[in-house]
Amino acid sequence: PAYLKKFPLPETIGGFARLTVSDWLRLLPLLGILALLGYLTIRPFLPKKKKQKDSLINLKIQKENPKVVNEIDIEDLKRTNVCYCRCWRSKTFPVCDKSHIKHNDWTG
Repeated sequence: PAYLKKFPLPETIGGFARLTVSDWLRLLPLLGILALLGYLTIRPFLPKKKKQKDSLINLKIQKENPKVVNEIDIEDLKRTNVCYCRCWRSKTFPVCDKSHIKHNDWTG
């Protein structure tokens, strides 16, 4: 095409080695556009990174304290076969509701 005639494009691959610095500087915009188009073309096929959302464990329970320690009398819970939450994500704290599974999947 006519718009490419102003660029110093060699006819062979070996011709790139004979280009001067000023020729390379004139080619930079074209090479940048080609690199951008190449990246945009392959971008859908690149592996996706998981977004790290909300990686804090304790979001609201005693946030003002540097160390949170709770004592719970087990007899007060009146449950026999139960798991206790250690991740602070449970909506039924101190009893585990398996909220940590979703949190672990979300944050990797």
